[in-house]
Order: sequence, then structure tokens, then C-alpha cells
Amino acid sequence: MTKWNKDTFISYSKKDCEARISNIITDLVNFSSSEADVLSWGRGKGYGTMTYKCKSEDYGVLPLFHLTTNGQIKFPLNFLRTKIPKKEIINDFQLKLESNFMMYFDEDVCPSDVYFNIDDLFLMKSEVDKFIFTIQGISARLHQ
Repeated sequence: MTKWNKDTFISYSKKDCEARISNIITDLVNFSSSEADVLSWGRGKGYGTMTYKCKSEDYGVLPLFHLTTNGQIKFPLNFLRTKIPKKEIINDFQLKLESNFMMYFDEDVCPSDVYFNIDDLFLMKSEVDKFIFTIQGISARLHQ
């Protein structure tokens, strides 16, 4: 049975995070609930998790990012590299993430998928909007 849902996720993030971070989480949850093909919620007790998933006819249901109520986000690029044989799709996603966050996400620098603090990645609302645009773009490519 799922413990978390949109309302509990947002309310816990408001309790656990400073206002700026909880506003970013709220923006990402609202975007995800309206755009994701599949939105999965965690069952943990310590903190909540949400996973934005995209249905692809060729590759099945794929997670594009994970979000936590304690202010962290993960981009499962290494997992996607194992599931999607078309490297141009992954390279496009990687390049957009790198340009959004000014950091490297290649296999050598990030050999495993890790959580990042939202506070370190998103400084302005425009960065949240760019990230949303990136997720919409990769979703559109996977739907083709």
C-alpha cells in the first residue's frame, strides 16, 4: 500500500525543507502529476519519494527523475544507458542536464546514479523551467 501521494509529499516537503526548496519541489510535483505517463510514490517512513516515468513503446516504462521530500533529486542516466540502446537519446538528455546545471554527468565522472541536493542545482525559477523543458523533450523523444 502506498503511503505517499501528491498532498502528503508536498506537505512533508514544506515541513522538512526551507521555503525556496519546497517551492521547487511543489513545482516539480505539479508538473509531474500533469505530464508523467506514470507517477510512482514511495512507501518509506523516513521521507517520501516520487518517480517521474515515461512510457516508451520501444523501451517500456522508464524513470526520468526521482524526487524526495527532504530536498533531493536523482537523474537515473546510468540506468537509462543500460535500457536504451540509442545513444543519441541518452547523449541529448545528458547534454541538456549538463547545460542546465553546469556539471558533468558522463559515465567516467558519475559512474553511478546519485541524489543531488536541490539547493545545489536550482538557484532560480528559470532553471526549474529549463529542467521541465528538458524532461518534456526527452519524453517526446521516447514517445516517438
